[in-house]
Amino acid sequence: MSDEEIVMLYWSRKEEAVEKTAQKYGNYCYAIAYHILYNAEDAEECVNDTYLNAWNSIPPHRPEMLAGFLGKLTRRLALKRWRYKDAKKRGGGETELVLEELAECVASNEDVETELLQKELTASMERFLEELPVTERRVFVRRYWYMDSIKEISERFGFRKSKVESMLYRLRLRLRSRLEQEGMIL
Repeated sequence: MSDEEIVMLYWSRKEEAVEKTAQKYGNYCYAIAYHILYNAEDAEECVNDTYLNAWNSIPPHRPEMLAGFLGKLTRRLALKRWRYKDAKKRGGGETELVLEELAECVASNEDVETELLQKELTASMERFLEELPVTERRVFVRRYWYMDSIKEISERFGFRKSKVESMLYRLRLRLRSRLEQEGMIL
């Protein structure tokens, strides 16, 4: 079933929409939640909460990309759950490590006080990612969106661990420099 057909089921308020969403995007949403929480039960709960949030958001919202919409919902819910629990006891601190790595470049939610600043930061990040070569962009997104470990990224791309670490370090430096140039210094 196409994404457009699934969205139409939501708009028609048919419960089949949740079932079709789970069939098509359940594993995708679970992977996002699990890479943040490193706990199967918590990840499953986040996925179920994603379906509920999608049901409550569609309508009035009509997502252009259902996968991205669901991924964003799942990620937000998983991060909220992660913050609620003791991060050091979950997943060996991988989520905390990823957020610390980006903290040098990107402001936390507490630092971003206005919606305008959030939109400017988002636009700046999107421009940065669009300008990256495909491999670097994929490595960056795997680490900082999906929160894959260095080992998982190394295996996925066939790189040594040290290459992934240095690539991510250089990308963070470039991102920080870009944000400074655009007046988004944190």
